[in-house]
Amino acid sequence: MRKKTGSTVLALALIALLAIFARATTAQDQNQNQNQDQGQYQNQDQQAPSTDQQDQSQDQQQDQNQQPVDPPTRVARLSYMTGSVSFQPSGTQDWVDASPNRPLTTGDNLWADQDSRGELHIGSTAIRLYSQTGISFLNLNDEATQIQLAQGSLDIHVREIGDKESYEIDTPNLAFSIFQPGEYRIDVDPNGQSSVIEVRSGAGQAVGNSQQFDLNAGRRYTLNGTDQLTIDAQDLGPRDDFEAWCASRDQREDESVSARYISRDVTGYEDLDAYGTWSQDPTYGPVWVPSGVAVGWAPYHYGHWVFVAPWGWTWVEDEPWGFAPFHYGRWAIIGGGWAWVPGPVAVVAVGGPVVRPVYAPALVAFVGGGGFSVSFAIGGGAGVAWFPLGPRDVWVPGFRASPRYVQYVNVSNTRVVNATQITTVYNNVYVRRDVTVVNNYTYANNVRAVTAVRQDTFVSGRPVGRATVAFQAGDIQHPHVVAGGAIRPTAQSRVGVLARAKATPPAALANRSFVAKMRPAPQVIPIGHTQTVAASHSYRAVTPANNGPRGTNNGAANRSNNNTQRPGFQSFSRGNNNGNSGANGGTSNANGANQPNNRGLRPFTPPPPRNTQSGATNANGQPSNGTSENRTNGFQPFNRNNNTNTNGTQQPRNTTNANDSGRANQSTERQDRQEQKQQQKQEKKQDKENKKDESK
Repeated sequence: MRKKTGSTVLALALIALLAIFARATTAQDQNQNQNQDQGQYQNQDQQAPSTDQQDQSQDQQQDQNQQPVDPPTRVARLSYMTGSVSFQPSGTQDWVDASPNRPLTTGDNLWADQDSRGELHIGSTAIRLYSQTGISFLNLNDEATQIQLAQGSLDIHVREIGDKESYEIDTPNLAFSIFQPGEYRIDVDPNGQSSVIEVRSGAGQAVGNSQQFDLNAGRRYTLNGTDQLTIDAQDLGPRDDFEAWCASRDQREDESVSARYISRDVTGYEDLDAYGTWSQDPTYGPVWVPSGVAVGWAPYHYGHWVFVAPWGWTWVEDEPWGFAPFHYGRWAIIGGGWAWVPGPVAVVAVGGPVVRPVYAPALVAFVGGGGFSVSFAIGGGAGVAWFPLGPRDVWVPGFRASPRYVQYVNVSNTRVVNATQITTVYNNVYVRRDVTVVNNYTYANNVRAVTAVRQDTFVSGRPVGRATVAFQAGDIQHPHVVAGGAIRPTAQSRVGVLARAKATPPAALANRSFVAKMRPAPQVIPIGHTQTVAASHSYRAVTPANNGPRGTNNGAANRSNNNTQRPGFQSFSRGNNNGNSGANGGTSNANGANQPNNRGLRPFTPPPPRNTQSGATNANGQPSNGTSENRTNGFQPFNRNNNTNTNGTQQPRNTTNANDSGRANQSTERQDRQEQKQQQKQEKKQDKENKKDESK
């Protein structure tokens, strides 16, 4: 028998420890499901007022026997707008003026009126709207970005596409799938009879009914008709005003200084340069300090709360830079002022995937320890008070979540919290139901850090800064709880106090359908419509011809081999983790050999801007092995896509040649059937939640 090397023994020992931890956390979650009382720790979106409390109790009892459904780890953000841009939150019929920094997700609609523009970001991907353009988010989750373009012009710049990740733009006469990172523009005429697609870089595929067309870089494609598509391809011409504006916005992101310190997957990173400065702290590493804030300014003080499903209560900051620092990382008082401490640029377990930053609705804790389920006496009435989490504090979601999700959302957003701390807090809050653990948090008793308002201000989404309630140190050190039960949202909680929209989509969109390859989320109400896609059948499903890898109905499988994604990046699935990702003791990251090893976790430096030479080192001075800010050892990576083989290496994709097309077709068909079954299960679960929401 060959003698094992020391590194192999160490790797096997690490795998054994991770397997033990995974079994322990699974057992703890099952014990929680068996013992928790009715109504405890349910998803906040399921806590909306109900007229039938008996049915609600039965639904909660049934949910106790199911594993928690973790929310997506990313959202969209409206980062810039000019003119009149309107917003319709998911599940409502109200159009209001759009608000920068409000998270956007599946089911949300946007309309940019005459002479207006808007810009959104989903991590590093930029999406820009031109005049008289209407879109709906049909799906926005970890694996799929699916957008309906009902009318107008949409420019999308995709910087990277992870494994199993798909981008699809659906118009009235075709579905366009993006296969490679690149720059794309899609136009839909006001009558919905024609779509024009410009591919400046990258590659994709347009499908309508039984027809499909591969679209390549450097060409402008005009596709006319609905029942039968005709295509005309021409070379690209010079950029118009809209495209020139998009290019200038891209250049701004290319030159971002903040991208040297944090991952581009941190939505909102591009706005930090203009509103603050970076420095190196000996304890926490790179920190960002906002400039121009008022005396006495504190995080989570100037903004308002809204209710956004499936996360529930979500903070919306007033400052133009106020997205990334309030949904990622932590805050700390350094040198007498507040500084934002981001999480690692990226981390990877030995032999496992890179984990990208995870969005959180608000990284705060609540006075009294009860989160959204407690009010206390303050200012002569019932109040709610909260404070920002410090770098060593564990965030506990207000919704029921799996142990792995709680681990993942914390490790990706702070450098100095390890798996043992996270497990301890999870057990205290979810298993033992001891919420007083937050009283030991960094800023729990700091009057300077705590913000308090009356409960009606919180629920109605009114601005917090003008409605804060004065309190004494004793009020937060020894809070007097006066009301139990969840703080329930109202209809206004989903919209806030935003003004009614000055402009809304044209009436013609009410009868406009669209073509889609991916199945839209059933709860989505397409822009201009009044019924969900599940009730109105407002789209036509199409499937491309099955002629090999480029003919499948899986956007990820359709990408060609020259997909230029970020080194070491891999997307994830909330499915099972087989625990074998590190069996070979190696790493799936191409740069892994050059990264310092911190007991199985490696901090990654971000990619250089496009105008820099390859091989340039990161100027952020990332801490070396052994520093306190990188002590994220011991956690198990949250692998969203279980597509590793038995020895931990990533399965190759899109390597089938013409001679292997028969085997590729068979493999694709099996994959499609499996994905269809999984999609049906998810839709049944979603339909049940929709019926529950409608009954309320």
